[in-house]
Amino acid sequence: MILYAESSAVLAWLLGEADGSAVRALLSQARVIFASRLTLVECERALARLQAGGVLSGSDTATLRETLNHAASHWLRYEISPSVLARSGQPFPVEPIRTLDAIHLATAMELRSAESRLELVTLDSRIRSNAARLGLRVWPS
Repeated sequence: MILYAESSAVLAWLLGEADGSAVRALLSQARVIFASRLTLVECERALARLQAGGVLSGSDTATLRETLNHAASHWLRYEISPSVLARSGQPFPVEPIRTLDAIHLATAMELRSAESRLELVTLDSRIRSNAARLGLRVWPS
């Protein structure tokens, strides 16, 4: 399995949310995991917000950040390229879609052009519906 890991799925796994165990299983089964730099930035920002809001302690945040960085060290990180930005500004099958979600979708589409077996792991309903309409297999099912 070759996966693109989108932020909502990574955060569910990292934070131990309801669908996090399914995401963890998918990530552990994957032969290759791609992640946009955006995925890592969004996860870092989520951890910072949770700490600032008192939901996470400083030590919990540090532990989660270490877990994320360890996992991501095994992932192929994909930069936000000019072609991804250009595609992000174009219409998607299911509008409206937020800018960062469009960047994730455009990244997955660019990666799929090089790796036809790419599949997407996401829990975001807008990304899921667009990815399916764009011909990507979406997990968890």
